[in-house]
Amino acid sequence: MKFSILLISCYELGHQPLSLAWPLAALREASLDAATADLAVEAFPTDSAAGADLIAIAVPMHTALRIGVDAARKARAVNPDAHLCFFGLYAWLNRKYLLQTGDGSGQAVADSVVGGEVESVLVALAQALHAGRTPIDLPGLSTLHQEASPHLGRHTLPLPDRTTLPSLDRYAHYVPGTASSAGRPGNGGGAAPEEPDPYPAGYTEASRGCLHACRHCPVVPVYNGRFFVVPVETVLADIAQQVKRGARHITFGDPDFLNGPGHARKVARALHGAFPHVSFDFTAKVEHLLKHHRLLPELVEHGASFVVSAFESTSDRVLSRLQKGHTRRQMEEALTLVDKAGFSIQPTWMPFTPWTSLDDYLFMLQWIREQGLILHVPAVQLSIRMLVPPGSALLTDEDGDEWQGRLDAASFTFRWQHPDSRMDALQQQVARIAETAGQSDAESSCGAGGGDLPAPAGDWGSPYAVFHRIECAAHSAAAHSAAEHSTAEHSASERNGAGRPPPVLPPLSSHIALPPRLTEHWFC
Repeated sequence: MKFSILLISCYELGHQPLSLAWPLAALREASLDAATADLAVEAFPTDSAAGADLIAIAVPMHTALRIGVDAARKARAVNPDAHLCFFGLYAWLNRKYLLQTGDGSGQAVADSVVGGEVESVLVALAQALHAGRTPIDLPGLSTLHQEASPHLGRHTLPLPDRTTLPSLDRYAHYVPGTASSAGRPGNGGGAAPEEPDPYPAGYTEASRGCLHACRHCPVVPVYNGRFFVVPVETVLADIAQQVKRGARHITFGDPDFLNGPGHARKVARALHGAFPHVSFDFTAKVEHLLKHHRLLPELVEHGASFVVSAFESTSDRVLSRLQKGHTRRQMEEALTLVDKAGFSIQPTWMPFTPWTSLDDYLFMLQWIREQGLILHVPAVQLSIRMLVPPGSALLTDEDGDEWQGRLDAASFTFRWQHPDSRMDALQQQVARIAETAGQSDAESSCGAGGGDLPAPAGDWGSPYAVFHRIECAAHSAAAHSAAEHSTAEHSASERNGAGRPPPVLPPLSSHIALPPRLTEHWFC
């Protein structure tokens, strides 16, 4: 009797889902086959779900989990007898909700959950179900009646199987920077020149897990400081099959490409040797950019176009709370080193935390402007609010009672409220600005939802004008309560920008160098 498997991906930042390609390859090595569906670019596969014995849903991030739960309910509706398994970082973190009936439906969202190095566990699960056995005592498999730790055993990863995945044309493309854009452009001007034509980008990983323990990171409670390298030969073979299908740029999606600097050097060298016309981007911590700065020019020589680095905040107090391992001064040093090496940086941010003050937010905006980073920071980055999933290291904070609210299991996060109500209101306002940033009919007043500051002249669709709207919103929030500050407090606010109007939007210019980027912005 045929045993049918369906693998579903939900959302992976606009990349062709490696989270399907690797399990699919492992299943086929074990003489099992599977259909695949990527809900980011495809409709829910009703027919495949109706005939599947095992439906496995990949949820490596928060957005993917929200979509995945909806997909699981659709699958239950058409096939109540299928075994539903969730796998990935956010599956394991939210296993209690997924395996119980907390959503009030009377049936659990999932029958099993897998975290960590998932491929071998998914194969063992499929083999057990195919043989008619109840999957019990499988290492790494959590069910309603048994809880397993993330599976972190080393195993041989096969070449990812991408044969049934949608074509790369349907995913994020790479947009080369314009002339002189290796470094950071100035912040004068609002109209950017016409961008070069984008072309398909591939995605792979040279390592999994992470050595570090940033307190807000979802990798930490799953991998607990461990990471595993993927053999150079496997990485290069995966790149080769994507290049054959049209990729001219590769994103290395490792949590930190420089966790193993020697391995990163070998991978970059192999990529450039085989495909000298293919560029790449990678993610690295600030401290790694500093520690391994001598490696950066070599990576550029081998095709590095930009690096994504989690700056998170310009407040050293907040950075310390998050255990980021760097300071604002070190962020500035990293910017200088990346510029000197000849490529670009895309900092990511988490500007809304329980410990970030309005002065901190204003200072961050001022710092981004002064560092020439406006074009490197999509508006959505300035709206991100800290997520606290179950199992987060943040939950062990000694002062957690001061900010931590109840677990909203259905939203996969602990609620929290900022002690300054202006910050929660500002976050919602910035989120609205970011949401409408690309619309031609954006409001003509400073800040979404109104404000008492005059609108700047210029192109409201440009990154500079959108950034200025966010500045207006933040300064307006500060101005509304300035009278409540004492003289000493007001002086401190002025030093951080709260006592001054936002900078004037500079005249429009067509002489702005654009940094290289992907057409899908980073989000969580």
